[in-house]
Amino acid sequence: MADVGMHDSAETHARVRPETVLAIEQIAPNPDQPRRTFTEENLRELAESIRTKGVLQPLIVRRKVTGQAQFQIVAGERRWRAAQIAQLHELPVVVRELSDVEVLEIAIIENIQRADLNPVEEAAGFRQLMDRFGHTQEKLAEALGKSRSHIANLLRLLQLPEDVLQMLVDGRLSAGHARALITTEDPIGLARIVIAKGLSVRETERLARDEGAKKSAPTETVTNSRQEKDADTRVLEQDLAANLGMKVSISQSSGRESGTVTIAYGSFDQLDELCRVLSLSPTAGTI
Repeated sequence: MADVGMHDSAETHARVRPETVLAIEQIAPNPDQPRRTFTEENLRELAESIRTKGVLQPLIVRRKVTGQAQFQIVAGERRWRAAQIAQLHELPVVVRELSDVEVLEIAIIENIQRADLNPVEEAAGFRQLMDRFGHTQEKLAEALGKSRSHIANLLRLLQLPEDVLQMLVDGRLSAGHARALITTEDPIGLARIVIAKGLSVRETERLARDEGAKKSAPTETVTNSRQEKDADTRVLEQDLAANLGMKVSISQSSGRESGTVTIAYGSFDQLDELCRVLSLSPTAGTI
């Protein structure tokens, strides 16, 4: 497991107890678990594996009374649920002494590293790590082995209305579809059109762009510039925005290689950061 400030110091390791076995009714799930979706099909498949091979990896729990249970799950709720389907009476566990903050951080990171969260759960996990523990996008990218643009693009999904996020959770929309709808005025209505017509991501981007062009009429200049902005330009805008953490707009002069890059900052701190990045020497780093 990568270290993202998880407090895995020698002191923490000293608070780890050897693997033991607990009755399943002694264990309760964590209400702050970042994973919210457990598909029945996947649980049944895991339950069948548990019936034949047992629980190969012990759960991580901590001692905390929750109702009738004496232990709370830190990592392994999916195994706990599947074990109940498989009608197991006991589970192997490792007991750790952890604070509420440590439990949340470990649960988020463990789920993110398993790479089977849906995009909304993963984005919410990133947001929790940033809000609760002060992690930056750059630090998360380095520790989790993911690109900064991947983290930034997922975080942008949280700007969408709840209805659209639910379509993403249900698998009716992909993350690519959802990203194309972020800046539109009616993402819910457009999402329904995308699903009804079975549009591809590229077709969804075109739909969003055309909708924006209609809203901007009768300003013909703005309409034309939006229609002329190709997919490569938009991708470049997103990459720059992800790296800078600011909104970026690229406008290319018609028929020429010249153009303008507009960077919008939201605070003086962002302006200072932008000045720092732009003043780096070629050998010191690039955007």
